Amino acid sequence: NAPKAQDPEEVQNAGFARAMALTGQEFLDSVKSVAEIWLPARTIVEKTIAERFQVHSSGRILRFTEFCPWQEHLWELEEKLKLQGQLLFVLFEDAAHHSWRVQCVGVQGRKFQNRKSLLWSGLRDAELSRVSGIPGGVFVHASGFIGGNQSYDGALQMAVRSMEG
Repeated sequence: NAPKAQDPEEVQNAGFARAMALTGQEFLDSVKSVAEIWLPARTIVEKTIAERFQVHSSGRILRFTEFCPWQEHLWELEEKLKLQGQLLFVLFEDAAHHSWRVQCVGVQGRKFQNRKSLLWSGLRDAELSRVSGIPGGVFVHASGFIGGNQSYDGALQMAVRSMEG
């Protein structure tokens, strides 16, 4: 039996229906992400900024106690609070590796430019600990935008020394 010819309009309508379903799901996923992740993150960033002097007396280092997309919220809140450019480092736990990360705050609108980079770029493990004088060193990325330490106190010291250095 020869295959039955399909009506071009039916083929087009079926394709359109599949495209609508796909686009509709993408839209719903985007709305869900904004409602469940993006908007709650702003509250987390506001709280973290308010508590910054509990992390370090300079008020220039933040500590996130839970994951959230923070950069754009941080820049917007800095402007609102008249803190533009003052915040330099963000600390957060890397639970998967049982360690802490210290990440530089970037310059708004400039990818790959930090307000203040971490010292010790490209060093790892024992060499990082030896050169920095901070026990528990894990790594500092070659560009200096992020680093890690086995402890919170070590990550905080990496930020403080980089800020002062």
